Amino acid sequence: MTDRGISRREFAKSAVAIGGTAALAACLDRGTPDVPEGTDDTASLSARQHAWNDALATDDAGNPRMARHHVLLLLDYERDGRPTDGDRRQVEDALSTLEQAYEWSNDGLLFTLGYGPTYFDRFEANPAGVDVPEPKALAPFEDPEPDTPDALLHLASDHESVVLAAEEALKGTRKTVNDHEMPSSFAGVFGVADRRTGFVGTGLPAEKQDVDGVPDSEPVPEEAPLFMGFKSGFKGNQATEDRVTVDAGPFAGGATQHLSFIRLHLQQWYEQDSRDQRVSKMFCPAHADEGKVEGVGENLGTDSAIDECPEDAVESGRREGVVGHSQKLSRAREDDSPTILRRDFDSTDGGEAGLHFLSLQRSIEDFVATREAMNGTDVAENAAVGQRTNNGILQYMTVERRGNYLLPPRNLRALPPADPA
Repeated sequence: MTDRGISRREFAKSAVAIGGTAALAACLDRGTPDVPEGTDDTASLSARQHAWNDALATDDAGNPRMARHHVLLLLDYERDGRPTDGDRRQVEDALSTLEQAYEWSNDGLLFTLGYGPTYFDRFEANPAGVDVPEPKALAPFEDPEPDTPDALLHLASDHESVVLAAEEALKGTRKTVNDHEMPSSFAGVFGVADRRTGFVGTGLPAEKQDVDGVPDSEPVPEEAPLFMGFKSGFKGNQATEDRVTVDAGPFAGGATQHLSFIRLHLQQWYEQDSRDQRVSKMFCPAHADEGKVEGVGENLGTDSAIDECPEDAVESGRREGVVGHSQKLSRAREDDSPTILRRDFDSTDGGEAGLHFLSLQRSIEDFVATREAMNGTDVAENAAVGQRTNNGILQYMTVERRGNYLLPPRNLRALPPADPA
């Protein structure tokens, strides 16, 4: 037993969620992974912080596969007023050292550092050329708490020990990472206001399903990458990194980021709904009728074949009494292409099943339009579908928190001014 009253096996299994130096030690006790080193020429890395796709592994169909383990640190700048040049150098030195220590990949470490509206308030100006509004409720049935940190750091790797070591190094409690000395950290510049964690990938949701929000029958399939039992992140259902990149102004090369924390309620999903009902609600009724989705959906290849669902979601809802989640989202496309790039992952923070919905887009308005399509309010008003019941997957989730951020280009990631010009 550990001093936290849980077995060492359970402690190690939940290491990322628990965090801290003891959790890192528990990971390393199970073996130290052979993690590739980064580059001394950090200027050779993409100008975009969010340039992850080429660095990610791919599945058999060619879809980028998200890193398996994630840490989100909500950060507050510890000084009053505008950041100093010394603080900027300290933050940049710390991040550059991580890039030298770890390969920019899912097998090494990927990360972004973004800034919220509260950060830019100190400049008494919005970031030039980019609208980063305060977070708000985006549906009549939600009442989320707004996240208002100055900054959001997202760490991602296939290795638990890597995200934990990087976190501890940035907090100043670890002096080396992957045999590289850390000459700098965030200590004295950023304080941690909140810490959130998560995971995505085959086997992880099944391994971690003993939490509130998932039935005791352990229904999550071993092959599922997410708690709801289906594959996500199809390349054809995602915006490209070019599409989500700010293309003009001093923050060109950056992107906007939205982060929601969503609590999952999967008792009915697994214990009352049939397999066909789950397919109907996640994709569309036509997919269920035609047996389009096998298992968790690996057979779908690079897209969820949503163009084979009825285009008119309202008429489909009248006829079928249910409308699919993907079916609704397809209405938010521009020139037949998605406008947001999802990088979401599941969570067991607080001992409850949850989802950190993280999306990238050129403008937060692109996310708002996508969310409005997901709400299906027009379907509920004009078809035999409830505001949430049989309206995609809305009834199985509660949005608890929302936050909006600007991801500057890499050269401005360390405490940027509001107008770099």
